[in-house]
Amino acid sequence: MEIDDAGWLVGARHLPSPNHNHRPAGVAVDTLVVHGITVPPGRFGHGGVDALFTNTLDPAAHPVYAQIAELRVSAHALIERTGALTQYVSFDDRAWHAGVSHFDGRDRVNDFGIGIELEGTDACPYAPAQYRRLAAVTAALLRHYAGMNRSRIVGHSDIAPGRKTDPGPAFDWAVFNRLLDHVCT
Repeated sequence: MEIDDAGWLVGARHLPSPNHNHRPAGVAVDTLVVHGITVPPGRFGHGGVDALFTNTLDPAAHPVYAQIAELRVSAHALIERTGALTQYVSFDDRAWHAGVSHFDGRDRVNDFGIGIELEGTDACPYAPAQYRRLAAVTAALLRHYAGMNRSRIVGHSDIAPGRKTDPGPAFDWAVFNRLLDHVCT
């Protein structure tokens, strides 16, 4: 995979989200945050994440949608159970994925982090296609952003402990790291 000069993955589906802004001046991208998400909770493949990140959720379509339709959130990208990849925000811009967060002595991880969502839950094993796609995207990010390295790949739960639990115990870091080793060699 490649990242173009505007911070977009070549070959990914692009569905721009209005929920982003510029990163603070002089702040380098150096952290990858892995998330888990389903919209509505526990249901896969229904376009709910697209609708959430593009502010088009129909509050009448599901009880949970009525509670979250007014949220203004995004991530840089989503990897579905099938491995399908959608990018919502340029990696060079600030997506709104981490919320109140802290990593490596710094607050506001959105300022310097990239958020990749995996369609899944804390308790449901992630699909092999998701791990393969995440490894490929991560390898591209490591090549593109000089300040990013493997020690700066974290889960949402690592940067917002007590507030967030994703990607959860169902995410197999060992599998992901083995695949990343393979892609990066």
